[in-house]
Amino acid sequence: MKFSIVIATYKRADILGDTLRSLAKLQPSAPWEVIVVDNNSPDATRSIVESMVPSFPAPLIYAFEREQGRSAALNCGFAIARGEIIVTTDDDVRVDPDWLTRIGRGLESQQCDYVGGRVLPLWEGPRPEWLPATNGRLWAVIALLDYGPKPIQFGARVPLGVNMAIRKTALDRVGGFDPRIGRKAGTLLGQEVREWCLRATAAGLSGYYIPDVAVQHLIPRDRLTKKYFRRWFFWRGISRAMLYAETGLDMEKPEQSTLDFSQVPHVAGVPRYLFRSAFGALKASAVATLRRDPILGFERELFLWFFAGIVKQRWRDRQRAVKPAVARAA
Repeated sequence: MKFSIVIATYKRADILGDTLRSLAKLQPSAPWEVIVVDNNSPDATRSIVESMVPSFPAPLIYAFEREQGRSAALNCGFAIARGEIIVTTDDDVRVDPDWLTRIGRGLESQQCDYVGGRVLPLWEGPRPEWLPATNGRLWAVIALLDYGPKPIQFGARVPLGVNMAIRKTALDRVGGFDPRIGRKAGTLLGQEVREWCLRATAAGLSGYYIPDVAVQHLIPRDRLTKKYFRRWFFWRGISRAMLYAETGLDMEKPEQSTLDFSQVPHVAGVPRYLFRSAFGALKASAVATLRRDPILGFERELFLWFFAGIVKQRWRDRQRAVKPAVARAA
C-alpha cells in the first residue's frame, strides 16, 4: 500500500459524503486507501461511509475513536494505516485527481520526510472586507495557506493538517499528534501540527512546502464573522501558552525562539514584554481604524484576543514550571 488518507470527522455527515466523492476521483498509479475516523459523531457518519464502500475505487475503512479530539482520531487512523505515506486531510475538502501523485513526487524531489501544500478557499458566503483575498495573517483562522510558487523548507512556517503527508517511517520515529493541544469539540485548540513539526525537527527530520500539492477547503458562512475570528485567536493564545509550558518556546513565534525564558521577567506567568506588545497592538488598532484600514485594524485587535488567551492559560498554569526550550536544546 503506497498511500493512506486519514480523515478525522465529528458530526459532519452532511458534507463528508461530498468529500469522499471528490476523493473517489483520485487516479494515483499506486495502491491507496481511505480511513475515516469517526470521533463520537451522533449523526449518520457511519452509514454515509458504509454506503459508499461498495462503489469506492479503493479500500474505504470506517474506524471509531472514543477519545474526543482531532489528534486522538488521527492517531487512531495512523495505527490502522497500511500505506508508506500517510496523508491527513479534513472532511470538507475537494482535491484534483493527481493530488496523491503530486504528494509522492514532492517527497521524492525534496528527499524529505513530510510535505504540505496550498489550501485554497471554497467560499460558502461572501468574503468580508476585513479578510484579505490572498495569503495573510488571518488566513490561518480558516485553515487556508499559500506560501507562494516555489518549494520552501518548513521551519519558521509549518503545514496545515488539512493538506499534509508524512512518511510512515517518520511517524514511527517521531510518534503521532499530541492529543492535549489538538482540536476538541467545544474548543478551538490547534497547535498539534506545530508541536509535531518541532519534534520532527529535533529528531533530524525535514519537511517541505510543495506548491502544486493543493486542496480546496470549504469555508462555512458562520466562520466568516469577526466573532469567530476573535474566538479563534483567543483559543490560539491558550494553545500557545500550553505549548510554552511544554517546550519553553516563544508564544508568538515558537520556531524562531531565541530567548531563555527562565531569564525573562514575568508578570502572572506571562513574559513581561508581551504586555508591551499588547499595548502597542491596542494603539495600532485604534490608529488603523481612524485611517479606515479595516484589515490592519482588525489584525491588531486580534492580537489582544490572542494575548487574553495567553493570560488566561498562564494564570491557570501559574504553579507549573516551564520546561526548557526543547527545540533549541536539540
